[in-house]
Amino acid sequence: MSIKNISIVGSTGSIGMSTLRVVQAHPKSLSVVALAAKRNAEALYEQARKFRPKLVCIYEQDQAGWLEGRLKRFGIRVVTGDEGLIEVSTTRGAHQIVFATVGAVGLKPILAAIRAGKTVAIANKEPLVMAGELLIREAARNHVSIIPIDSEHSGLWQCLEGQTRGMVKKLILTSSGGPFFRKKIDFNKVTSRQALKHPRWKMGPKITIDSATLMNKGLEVIEAHYLYGIPYENIDVVVHPQSIVHSMVEFVDGSVMAQLSSADMRHPIQYCLTYPGRRPAT
Repeated sequence: MSIKNISIVGSTGSIGMSTLRVVQAHPKSLSVVALAAKRNAEALYEQARKFRPKLVCIYEQDQAGWLEGRLKRFGIRVVTGDEGLIEVSTTRGAHQIVFATVGAVGLKPILAAIRAGKTVAIANKEPLVMAGELLIREAARNHVSIIPIDSEHSGLWQCLEGQTRGMVKKLILTSSGGPFFRKKIDFNKVTSRQALKHPRWKMGPKITIDSATLMNKGLEVIEAHYLYGIPYENIDVVVHPQSIVHSMVEFVDGSVMAQLSSADMRHPIQYCLTYPGRRPAT
């Protein structure tokens, strides 16, 4: 069995840590060659010490000296800033780059990875929302796959496998409804602590707040439009608090295909990393 080498941009966040748990569960098929984090140098050090990548990036430069001193004995090189993120995203020997950052900072590294011919595994919503047309066009031009990690888009991807666009009538994303669904709440008095208490998913703070306001679902509709080339009027959202059905596809013949699994991000991450095969659940 050949080993797939991966880089993780955003390794100390929730998606990044779940990705490393998947790698740890499949040491014979997955290996880490580069890691990047924004500012959590201590967590990045522990990850690097455990997984021994060749390269790490700490985005905030004031943490680089401390990290470099700690990793020197392992022969791990440390880079910083936007240039460092791009280096991690294009590093030689990496087959697949996992983008688990938050915000626009991921756009340039993702574009660089695509142009370097890397398979892109994307959980970073904002670049697709900002520049989806550009990223999809560049991926086609460079014969590169963009594979979604979000549970909803992974579900759509699995349902659409082997289908053509002309067969699709509608994409259906599901939403948990967030922490305030069916609750009588004065939104003028809502606290951040309440908004960060998601009923189903354990996620980073930004995406959790976006889920509480349902802004996240609006971003996912835009993502689905670009990832699958389906018009907005053919993309629906339904509230499904149990979060068992992650997405559905309605076909022109009236059939509906759904993807179901427990609310654990390791499932879509593992499928993304081991595609086109499947491995036992971690």
